[in-house]
Amino acid sequence: MGWASIVSGWLVILLAISRNPWFVFTKNAFSDLGASSANDPWLFNVGMILTGVMIGLYSVHLFEASINKMSGVGGVSMALTGFMLMMIGLFPEGTPYHYTVSVWFFSQGALTVLIWGLALIGETKWRKVGQVFTFMGIVGPVIAVIVPWPSTATVEAYGILVLNLWVALMTWLTPRLTEAKH
Repeated sequence: MGWASIVSGWLVILLAISRNPWFVFTKNAFSDLGASSANDPWLFNVGMILTGVMIGLYSVHLFEASINKMSGVGGVSMALTGFMLMMIGLFPEGTPYHYTVSVWFFSQGALTVLIWGLALIGETKWRKVGQVFTFMGIVGPVIAVIVPWPSTATVEAYGILVLNLWVALMTWLTPRLTEAKH
């Protein structure tokens, strides 16, 4: 489900962009594709909900692969990340809660990476991976805040790519964690 959520998220964004030729990556936000003024806003919004479900299912795998209490919390945190992505689809651009759930989604994703990093730092065998994840969970959001991005979509793409990289690394790591538990 980790890889499926990566592919699904980008596929939804690209399909929604293809239906909205006015969209400019360096001027808009991805959420503009789900606003009532967009062509086929349901495509973006339903796509975010379905991708959020996939992330939720992936979080079950992360919880099962957890090796200590903190990494278990990291699995739960990923479930909240998926839930917030679903909320972006349920509260699209132009609705009262949209900004809150959007910021919460990206913040929760970064927190998930940080939690897993801290959980793995405490395990001798996984300390270096934990350091990389902790770095990603701290420096990733700092870069998002301090860089003068040309648009909301560019900083969103950056945040999504950081999460995508972490999911790819976790996809490599989780079989090793599970193997080590047995």
